[in-house]
Amino acid sequence: MRFLKPLSKPVVNKETRIAKVMARAGLCSRREAETWIRDGRVSVDGKVLDSPAFCVTPKNHIVVDGKPLPQKEPPRLWLYYKPKGLVTTHKDELGRPIIFEALPKDLPRVISVGRLDLNSEGLLLLTNDGELARHLELPSTGWIRRYRVRVHGKVDPHKLKTLEKGITIDRIHYGSITAALDRQQGDNAWLTVSLKEGKNREIRRVFEHLGWPVTRLIRTHYGPYKLNDLSPGEVKATKLTHI
Repeated sequence: MRFLKPLSKPVVNKETRIAKVMARAGLCSRREAETWIRDGRVSVDGKVLDSPAFCVTPKNHIVVDGKPLPQKEPPRLWLYYKPKGLVTTHKDELGRPIIFEALPKDLPRVISVGRLDLNSEGLLLLTNDGELARHLELPSTGWIRRYRVRVHGKVDPHKLKTLEKGITIDRIHYGSITAALDRQQGDNAWLTVSLKEGKNREIRRVFEHLGWPVTRLIRTHYGPYKLNDLSPGEVKATKLTHI
């Protein structure tokens, strides 16, 4: 397994993109920071920014939503069993319940490493460092994401084997997927599915295309990190030994 290089240490007085600074402070992801800046929620030295193409140094005074940017804390990582029925976002336009409102109140502000959709459950990594989250999401880590998947239908193991070459559906190409049939129970089957890069709803779309709609999806592994015996909704701090 190939691990990431250590995150670079900040250089005193070096100019850095403000979105990166906000992410490293654990306030949000880089992408979210850019959106917040365009929405006029961020000011530097008393001036409201309208573009994320702005660099700052530690001497600048950054304010977000009227509050000074918090001091950066050492990167930390948590394992979270995301239950079904929660959206992995800080704000949902449809008013659906979100994971960050369901987390323990004593947890510091965190962001997720990637996402699990509304009806998916299982392991979701949380961190207080937006830059760390971005690194852990990259396919270049070589980290495998593994899932337990229940589908409806009679599964053909030969069709599963073809997924290792990748598959294109509606002009969207999905990379190599390793899938193994664990057991067939009447009209339902349990599979173990592994991939390196998960596009939006990839597993659901691929198996729907094969004629086996997904009825349950549980992520059990994210690289070296495992769900183990976590219960739905439970959060557990873990070490950054693999980073």
